Amino acid sequence: MLPEGTIAASEIWKRFKTDRSQGQLRDRIERARSRVKGQRGGWRWALREVDVVAEPGDSIGLVGANGSGKSTLLKILTRVMYPTAGNVQVSGRVGALIEVKAGIHPELTGRENIFLYGSLLGLKRQEVIGRFDDIVGFAELDQAIDRPLKFYSSGMAMRLGFGVAAFLNPDVLLVDEVLSVGDAVFQQRCLDRMRYVLSQGTTLIFVSHDLAAVEATCARGLWLHNGDVMGLGTVGDVLRAYRSSIEAGADALPLAAGPIRLLSATATSADGGVVRTYEDLVIDLSVESDVTEKVRFYVGISEGTAAPILVVSRLIDLSDARCRLRCTVDHLPLPRGHYSVWVAVFSLKDCDNDELMPWHPTCHFDAFGPDSDRAPIAVVRPSPVQVRSRWDVSSQVPGPLSETGATGSLTVPTT
Repeated sequence: MLPEGTIAASEIWKRFKTDRSQGQLRDRIERARSRVKGQRGGWRWALREVDVVAEPGDSIGLVGANGSGKSTLLKILTRVMYPTAGNVQVSGRVGALIEVKAGIHPELTGRENIFLYGSLLGLKRQEVIGRFDDIVGFAELDQAIDRPLKFYSSGMAMRLGFGVAAFLNPDVLLVDEVLSVGDAVFQQRCLDRMRYVLSQGTTLIFVSHDLAAVEATCARGLWLHNGDVMGLGTVGDVLRAYRSSIEAGADALPLAAGPIRLLSATATSADGGVVRTYEDLVIDLSVESDVTEKVRFYVGISEGTAAPILVVSRLIDLSDARCRLRCTVDHLPLPRGHYSVWVAVFSLKDCDNDELMPWHPTCHFDAFGPDSDRAPIAVVRPSPVQVRSRWDVSSQVPGPLSETGATGSLTVPTT
């Protein structure tokens, strides 16, 4: 008998029948040819040999592009659907929020849905009553709790669904990419609640495209791509590999021709060598321009995605057809890692900020230095920058320094 909150899914395969449509004549001919040859067409694999093992209190972040199989895997874990092959064991009560209105009935009121969901989890009515006020308060539905759910907005339905799933003390909590429906304040409250249930021993499987939220909430990561496992391990290692794949995909995209074109880009240290934390980063750019005007040139550094860690900009008067630019970032505040340099150029005419060069990656560099000063899981979001700091620690106990107490001021330099 597995302990409550344990997930043991091994060698999960799942396939679906492709949509049946009339199609064109050549499609029908191809299907007929496949049948003659004995081939079994019309199927696609959503998951291929996926393993998920979690102990009580574990937290796993599922990442990957749309259509990679994340939601399918969650539905298999909730037993909404069954795998084509493989073994799935999930012990204990499962609270799932896979879709905005999953598990709640549109014809019932918010109050009735809370009790219905609780009964589905195997809770007694008194247990649900004991948590009812917390759910309503968390979902901010005091004035609408007796209104039929079909009259709720998407945000209201999501708040109720998450509140019910998270406050009825499930042993396993599965959350899909639904938090984006809520505003920033509610998203943070949901993340805080997930950290709380983790501290109570609940097992969490969290699907999100917000990689910072995944990294701050989960200890391990699982990266899916077209149904295959591309990465499995600590959340930091998995997200670095996933960001690198995003970076490679962005590099492969053709850049639309524009009035300003990038000819070359390099990122090195001041002496042309390797880049190091807290030392100067020199970015050399060469551009070709069809316009002669003043523009704003943006340079950003990211971990692979289009969301930069830091951005600097400068007004530049393009008076020549070709121009060489050098941007120096003093005392680079980045820990050890692999980074991308992104650039963009905007016009200042008529304050329209017309895009003359789209935001895109140009070159990459590796920074050498200390590892990122990551905060413990479920405390705060990890910071992608590394800065020096000085701490002054003063005791309130008078007397000389001893093994049991200290006095005076102690300055502790840290990185």
